[in-house]
Amino acid sequence: MHRDKSQLDILWPHIERYQKLAEKHGITDIFQDNGGKLLQVLLVTGLKCLRRREGNDAIDDAGNEYELKSVNILLTNNFSTHHHMNPTIIKKYRKVAWVFAVYEGINLLEIYRLSPELLEPFYSKWEKKWHKEGGKDINNPKIPLTYVRKNGTRLYPKGVP
Repeated sequence: MHRDKSQLDILWPHIERYQKLAEKHGITDIFQDNGGKLLQVLLVTGLKCLRRREGNDAIDDAGNEYELKSVNILLTNNFSTHHHMNPTIIKKYRKVAWVFAVYEGINLLEIYRLSPELLEPFYSKWEKKWHKEGGKDINNPKIPLTYVRKNGTRLYPKGVP
């Protein structure tokens, strides 16, 4: 047995409490699909998790749906999008705003909101590329953090430029 096993045993009840909180918000596993980070973004923004695998990620009290993305800046400075980007996915994305969470490791630094209009340059570029390449899905095109920071509305932390 590893010498750190006793430390894990001490922490584990707290991790289980974190998981129970996540389940209240529709997140079945904090260790899968950024579940722990998703919970934090939902609680900070007041959004609610949409409990379906397909479709958008979250909804606000007014019924507006959102696509949620996060990035760990220790690993990359670009937000991932979709592994099979095509006109059907782009059509879905054009209908909703996106919320972008910026992390350094597990520490939340910033959250931004971008409207579909501000994301249109990406949609148009991806759509053109898809048609130009004969209808081949694009594997996970990126949205740069620099674009999000420059054009997004900062939701967190508030009052900081």
